[in-house]
Amino acid sequence: MAKKVPKKSPQHGKKLHPEREKNQPSSGDPDPRERLQYFENRRDQMVETVRQLVEMESPSDSKQSVDRLASLLAGRFEGLGGHSKFHRAEQFGNHLQVDFLGKRNGKPILLLGHCDTVYPLGTLKTMPCKVSDGRLWGPGTLDMKSGIAMMLHVVEALRGWNGDTLPRPLTILLVSDEEVGSDSSRAITESVARRSEAVLVLEPSYGLRGAVKTARKGVGEYTLKVTGKAAHSGLDFEKGESAILELARQIPMISKLTDLKRGLTINVGLVRGGTRVNVIPAEATATIDMRVTRIKDAAEIERMLRALKPFNRKCKLEIKGGLNRPPMERNNGVVALYKKASDTAKKLGWKLEEAAVGGGSDGNFTSALGIATLDGLGGVGEGAHATNESILISELPKRAALLSTLIEAV
Repeated sequence: MAKKVPKKSPQHGKKLHPEREKNQPSSGDPDPRERLQYFENRRDQMVETVRQLVEMESPSDSKQSVDRLASLLAGRFEGLGGHSKFHRAEQFGNHLQVDFLGKRNGKPILLLGHCDTVYPLGTLKTMPCKVSDGRLWGPGTLDMKSGIAMMLHVVEALRGWNGDTLPRPLTILLVSDEEVGSDSSRAITESVARRSEAVLVLEPSYGLRGAVKTARKGVGEYTLKVTGKAAHSGLDFEKGESAILELARQIPMISKLTDLKRGLTINVGLVRGGTRVNVIPAEATATIDMRVTRIKDAAEIERMLRALKPFNRKCKLEIKGGLNRPPMERNNGVVALYKKASDTAKKLGWKLEEAAVGGGSDGNFTSALGIATLDGLGGVGEGAHATNESILISELPKRAALLSTLIEAV
């Protein structure tokens, strides 16, 4: 039987669990097994933090809700010694950046994530946050409020192990519009990443085995507009030029660009056209989703789309759009970070797998800049964006121990 997690009022700026224990893990050359035990002892607090964040609904299109969550997080990170600032956004929530000084000098590690979710306000009424079958269920648990909770607990732990400071400089960036394309935050993410040593993305891991993501497809969106000529379909049929008919001829040509062996897919996912059934349609449009594994494939597909010619020369074609997120390719920087993470996981007693996935994240932007990036370091679970969204509670301590050790190892 499912049970709700006991509610606790989140306190702005208060440490999650300020008490310190003797014999805490040391910094320097940390023993991941000691760190794992440390986070195992705090598993309930971590679950409670995730629950608090989930119950603060924050859909991308509700600026007030996202800003409320970001303000709470700013206070909590400041309570852990961070300096927070907001990058203002008009349409979406403000983007939160928190900077921490460290014992040693150098570029900071960037912990990257997002506050927004895909669920509309009120979703908690039908998807309540609850504990059942070893999981925490609820909208945004996996994508990606468990990742944010992990940041909070890892920063607190690192401070406790290093005398109220961090072992190295650290920056946290939580944007508000990742789920809707990152248009207002991309330049901020790229700017912060350029000043960073490496980027660790706290997006969800892949699958129930918790694989990190070492490659992501790039995402592009295009709109093909066809302009024909309207006419009465009964009285002047021969005087019309059907935009819908022309679009129907173009769609198979576009679909042929898919090449599964190259990881390249083209999907005509939305089609509109016409005004009335007795009118030859003068306009029709198709919205096209493009996914590529290599940046050079994106350029090739764009050239081919823009080179399309009408079958009916009396119709006009117009292509708009482009690449929204460049692909995150499995380059040397990614591989080096994965090796460090894999070595740490081995010391913790499990094999950390890697995966290439079709969806994009803000890690695509940082990787494309040549900044070493490792994605999928967040929660382990399933059902992202779906009614069964949930995380495995038993994996939270393992992921926190991995992250805390990796921050010092990079």
